[in-house]
Amino acid sequence: MLMTAFGDVMWLLYTAMLVLAVVAFAMALLFREDAYRAADKQNKGFWLIILGVAVAVNLLVPMLFLQLAGLVATIVFFVDVRPALTRVSGGRLWNRTRR
Repeated sequence: MLMTAFGDVMWLLYTAMLVLAVVAFAMALLFREDAYRAADKQNKGFWLIILGVAVAVNLLVPMLFLQLAGLVATIVFFVDVRPALTRVSGGRLWNRTRR
């Protein structure tokens, strides 16, 4: 019974890491390229590659230490990069023209 509960907790942890990585990848995809330069962060391609690898590792490679490396990259994006991008973008993910 204990092993079943441990397995359930690990499955939940793996799923949460995958969901966070997918959300971070989607957000990185939606921000404009010039927002990355204005925020003085790595370029958009860099973050798409890093977060894409994190998603792929979570989906394909059941190795916890690789998944934790992807989780660290995801957390860095959410804590450092996304707030800076939001600040320079005026709170928008993409540029909407007003008419």
